[in-house]
Amino acid sequence: MDLTILFSPIDESIYQKNYAPNSLFKSMRVYGDKMPDYKDSHIALIGVREGRGSTSNPGAAYGPDEIRKKLYHLKKGTGAYRIVDLGNLKPGIDLDETYVRLSEVCRILLEHNVLPLILGGTHDLDYGQFRGYEEMEKLVSLLNIDAFLDLDDHREADKANQHIHKILLHEPNYLLSYTHLAHQLYLIDPASVAILEKLYFEAFRVGQMRTNLAEMEPAIRNADLMSFDITAIRSSDAPGNANAQPFGLTGEEACQLCWYAGMNEKLSSVGIYEYNPELDDAHKKTASVIATMIWYFVEGFYHRKNEHNFRSNDFLKYVVAMPAQPETITFYKSKLTEKWWLEVAYHQPGARYARNSIVPCSYTDYQTATKGDVPERYISTLARFS
Repeated sequence: MDLTILFSPIDESIYQKNYAPNSLFKSMRVYGDKMPDYKDSHIALIGVREGRGSTSNPGAAYGPDEIRKKLYHLKKGTGAYRIVDLGNLKPGIDLDETYVRLSEVCRILLEHNVLPLILGGTHDLDYGQFRGYEEMEKLVSLLNIDAFLDLDDHREADKANQHIHKILLHEPNYLLSYTHLAHQLYLIDPASVAILEKLYFEAFRVGQMRTNLAEMEPAIRNADLMSFDITAIRSSDAPGNANAQPFGLTGEEACQLCWYAGMNEKLSSVGIYEYNPELDDAHKKTASVIATMIWYFVEGFYHRKNEHNFRSNDFLKYVVAMPAQPETITFYKSKLTEKWWLEVAYHQPGARYARNSIVPCSYTDYQTATKGDVPERYISTLARFS
């Protein structure tokens, strides 16, 4: 399909600047005079100038180009970059049409093993990102990073406040697991958290994450797609957002999470949403933070180790005897990266869940098992399979 009909080129004032030879821009192909060929790329940037999903933060429609202005100036990292910037997706007549267009673009890119990196736009656009997986005939795991849960089910509510509810109820249902990071309890209806717990989905508030950010890596490593609302970042680091909060992740912590996401070999799409340049400071601090997050994601992407064959000599296998059911729990540790996985024993007929029988975990989970306790990650995974 010729994607040119769906995209507007990047403004000349952005791509015709005098960028340094070692800048990120010089290692990319961008849609200026001509749409670049995306089929041999690793990552494709997609701007979505859509703000109708939020009445409180409509200026988010102007975010993508401001992010580009900061991103293009950053220095190229390691790896043989094959990155394209497809420009800005043309919004539909209404929001639903924008979702369809975004899902179609994501589907096409995913079919060519190209990772869509979406620059929003309001957070409800991740519904289009999610629908890009609909025809892939596999179950997917969603990672959402946001100060709010966005589970509002009132019809009159903003789309940006109910998109997660919409994803959870989407038919056909191909959502295997949902993980939420960085919510803040005083912003959340306790009933919403209870819904996630009832569905055996994971949710970690900011305080839990800050205790040991490295413990979030297994949850991120389990995701197929990541949706990042910059409302999760505290206002002092990211003021460019109508819903910015005084507390939240630091810019450095956001970059660390993006590094983990980039390293995740199964993660195949990313969306960063809710940046509103009209509310940013004079130096466009928020755009700089987001550009740096993208840089760390790309750097992590080019450090992927292709760790899939757990029977190879690159892994150590640990079998832990348990005092009750299950009788044993098997763990795998990578010799290359020292990352951990655990094998969930379940009796589900068919091969639909086969790739999820071994799930990411942490060394802490292994230590829990050696003390005779079943790790919470094992229990929640088994519950979802059942």
